[in-house]
Amino acid sequence: MQKALFVYNPISGQRSISGKLDYAIDMFMKKGILLQPYRIINDVEGRLLSVIKEEQYDFIVASGGDGTINSIANLILKNNIDIPLGVIPTGTCNDFARSINIPNDFKKCIDIILRGNTADIDVGLINGEKYFLDTCAAGVFVDVSYNTNNELKKNLGPLAYYLKAITELKNIKPMKLKVMADGEVIENKFLLFLILNGKHAAGFYNLNNTADMSDGYIDIMLIKNCPNVDIVGMLINTLKSNLVNNKNVKIIKARNCEIIGDPDIELSVDGERWKGLPINIQCVHKALKVFVDG
Repeated sequence: MQKALFVYNPISGQRSISGKLDYAIDMFMKKGILLQPYRIINDVEGRLLSVIKEEQYDFIVASGGDGTINSIANLILKNNIDIPLGVIPTGTCNDFARSINIPNDFKKCIDIILRGNTADIDVGLINGEKYFLDTCAAGVFVDVSYNTNNELKKNLGPLAYYLKAITELKNIKPMKLKVMADGEVIENKFLLFLILNGKHAAGFYNLNNTADMSDGYIDIMLIKNCPNVDIVGMLINTLKSNLVNNKNVKIIKARNCEIIGDPDIELSVDGERWKGLPINIQCVHKALKVFVDG
């Protein structure tokens, strides 16, 4: 009999995952798979790593928001655990799940995992120590995402970020950055940078339609410093999934990049706060195996 580890964050999203565990266990058992639940909130790499090493699991299922999925993926990648990852998104944004076309419907996610189709995807590696699946970012929109009320995000989705950003226009400060990407060097003041592996970020759809999670490249999106009226226009473009065509946006496709700036600038890595600049980003080609629809 196959064995799978079901790692779940009980407080993600609507806190509904605990009530669905019996359904998941039943569906896996019908396929001859023993599903072992493992509840996490903060501790990921400690006891969980010991559990994975002590048992022989055929795959891991991670249920939670982008931060939880990132933590499980980092555990897999840092410890050379060569098994597939199933994703059940239960967070607010679920950018990574959307980037690999995983729906928010719990039963559909279970069906996708049980069908057994997998794909090898790229990941980003920051300073040789932290992997990201979807996004590494810093700047004005990142601060907005931290400061937006969770209930507002649940009820309004991306519109909540738009409304919060409008209220904070007076506080926006540009960042002086030096960006080096595959031989190209850019020095300027920017409002935001997004290093994208997928197409979505911060709950917004299709920020970069050309992003491909298995092409061996990351997409660096730079938002230039500009007047407030242009920022409002960019926010509207973002809601319409048309940010790439804005005159104040520059996109660079690269295998590696380095960004130098004020060390007090905080980063958002798959939606969670992380260390500041400088950073060196490497695209690790097809490093993670995930269950996908198809």
